[in-house]
Amino acid sequence: MYGEIKNFLDRELQSIEEAGLYKNERIITTPQSAVIKLNTGQEVLNFCANNYLGLSDHPRVVEAAKKAMDTHGYGMSSVRFICGTQDLHKELEAAISDYFQTEDTILYAACFDANGGVFEPLFTEEDAIISDSLNHASIIDGVRLCKAKRYRYANANMIELEKALQQAQDQRFRIIVTDGVFSMDGNVAPMDQICQLAEKYDALVMVDECHSAGVVGSTGHGVSELFNIYGKIDIYTGTLGKAFGGAIGGFTTGRKEIISLLRQRSRPYLFSNSIPPAVVGASLEVFKMLKDSDELHAKQQENVKYFRDKMLAAGFDIKPTQSAICAVMLYDAKLSQTFAEKMLNEGIYVTGFYYPVVPKDQARIRVQLSAAHEREHLDKAINAFIKVGKELGVIK
Repeated sequence: MYGEIKNFLDRELQSIEEAGLYKNERIITTPQSAVIKLNTGQEVLNFCANNYLGLSDHPRVVEAAKKAMDTHGYGMSSVRFICGTQDLHKELEAAISDYFQTEDTILYAACFDANGGVFEPLFTEEDAIISDSLNHASIIDGVRLCKAKRYRYANANMIELEKALQQAQDQRFRIIVTDGVFSMDGNVAPMDQICQLAEKYDALVMVDECHSAGVVGSTGHGVSELFNIYGKIDIYTGTLGKAFGGAIGGFTTGRKEIISLLRQRSRPYLFSNSIPPAVVGASLEVFKMLKDSDELHAKQQENVKYFRDKMLAAGFDIKPTQSAICAVMLYDAKLSQTFAEKMLNEGIYVTGFYYPVVPKDQARIRVQLSAAHEREHLDKAINAFIKVGKELGVIK
């Protein structure tokens, strides 16, 4: 039986490779940091991790993970409602609620699970989900699992959103769903306007904070801080795998009744093992650190401004960004791969993004700035971009 499908799969893989779209994984042999080493022995500067606050290898975070294993073991071997809930899990849920100023929080194995498990327990065919066109794949998949009527509006287009809200007035409940920061472009959703429209048309609001929490806002607390809209967002989802330490784990936080129902009916929560103690202990330490000081967030923001200003001055086409993501536009898929390979030869680890990760003819190098980067790291990356950009005719 496998022979026929094997031939089909071989042809598919060959066509992907011939189109220049095959994704090769580079292997890192060191902790995730600003400077990493590959299995080739090459030492490079890392500009494509979601390590926004530089916490992935922070000594305090690593030590907290070790201590949690000493006191609470390695793994939970159970789901939460059977025998998978430790005191650490409840402490972390409380810390996340405090950070986002919400009523309650539920933990998941990943934010993909949080987004996959939020819609189906809450909404039926009587309801409507109104989603931004550039929302993350996990939101799209979560919506697919729900029978609610679906509406879609162009990225951050409030005219289209309002039309969708008008069309959805016959439904029982309506929810507007958006990323806080859109991961490929780096722009922030206009949450103030979204909340105004939600109030006008009686809709709930949900925001995925994966790329915005720890990054946007005066102290990095996300879109509610940025737009001063605390109390107006009903559901936040987020990850522990980016700014908050870079490991794994996700969460949904918001109205207490919503969180309570998710504990009863959200399938990824009910049927997946609890987050292991090491991740929980490390995450608790992260939230303590962020409560004590804004130093890491402030440094990250300085790095973003410095890099963006220098790259624009050099002539690169960069998407307008309000986050730690700088999309250096190249448009051609093969060019993005060639550019990334040449950058690696210069000691800069970046990745080319192309269809289907981004729309066709919108290929780019997505640069992600971290508090772990020092000024000399930024200068080396900028100089490499300029050198390769001139070699490939991207800039003059």
